Amino acid sequence: MDCENKLWLVALFLFSSAMHCVVGVPQVPCLFIFGDSLSDNGNNLNLNTDAKVNYKPYGIDFPSGPTGRFTNGKTSVDILTDILGFDHYIPAHANINGTNFVEGVNYASGAAGIRNETGTHLGIDISMGMQLEHHKDIVSQISKKLGKDKVQQHLNKCLYYVNIGSNDYLNNYFLPKQYPSNGKYNADQYAAALVQEHSTYLKALYDLGARKFSLIGLGLIGCVPHEINRHGKNGSECVEEESKAALLFNDKLKALVDRYNKELPNAKFIFINTGIMKGDSMKLDKANLTCCKVGSNGQCIPNQEPCKDRNTRPFFDEFHPTEMVNKASAYMAYNSPLPAFAYPMDISHLVKL
Repeated sequence: MDCENKLWLVALFLFSSAMHCVVGVPQVPCLFIFGDSLSDNGNNLNLNTDAKVNYKPYGIDFPSGPTGRFTNGKTSVDILTDILGFDHYIPAHANINGTNFVEGVNYASGAAGIRNETGTHLGIDISMGMQLEHHKDIVSQISKKLGKDKVQQHLNKCLYYVNIGSNDYLNNYFLPKQYPSNGKYNADQYAAALVQEHSTYLKALYDLGARKFSLIGLGLIGCVPHEINRHGKNGSECVEEESKAALLFNDKLKALVDRYNKELPNAKFIFINTGIMKGDSMKLDKANLTCCKVGSNGQCIPNQEPCKDRNTRPFFDEFHPTEMVNKASAYMAYNSPLPAFAYPMDISHLVKL
């Protein structure tokens, strides 16, 4: 059995054994979330974009039904929020009116990327740069609420969860008819340019008071069903070119973690290497990868009945994991069974610093 398969089995054991957390006594006072559809919990609902899921079967296993989450139930960061002991999910920036944003905000946006143009062929999204602008406004409001003398002390203790970059490939680099990036950069150059731009946003967050960063790497995007269907060769399990490009990004993001931990005083960056997780151990046929009936955009067709065995399918639609996979990812990020998955430490150790 290879390393990736062992990781999956350990992850499945971790969440099936249900780690105990004390709800209402969070391990950090606040959680700020930046990212794309893997973390979006409603920020795209009022945007003019095809990248929104305000309909069933999305949310079929979530207590309040469809909320804008691109999965059947909880996202990975929802589950992490549970593990950390929060008694509520972090509100979407679009829905913060009247909520306690001092405890955190979710800025993630479906189709968004590090680059401003990423995903815009689908409509409007909230890029990483715009998410940073929204956070600046929230920090200003927190400062007014807590006082200028206490806001930095508060923010220094927060966890900053950043999971973005997949769309810079899926909805940019590997769509050469819509975006010029593929013609301007080879894969290594593009990864370097992405991480360089990303580093400026992370440094800006640090300057605003962030100290504890969990940077989530890219998964094997060439194994996403939509990419297999669009770019795969007959019988291919994955599109190797795309997965290799994602791993280049991961290598450079990990190097940035080392660099910023040395350069930025009191900074604590960690890298979660989701690129080493594979679902091969599930032994699923290609036809059984997804759970819902999808349209040409790879998203679920509205109001169609999804599969019953959602706990055995890695993907809900052609892009997004099921809650089952999100649980595995979240528990491994929090309490990593292998050093290769969380570098230089996992989230359980990061939040104690």
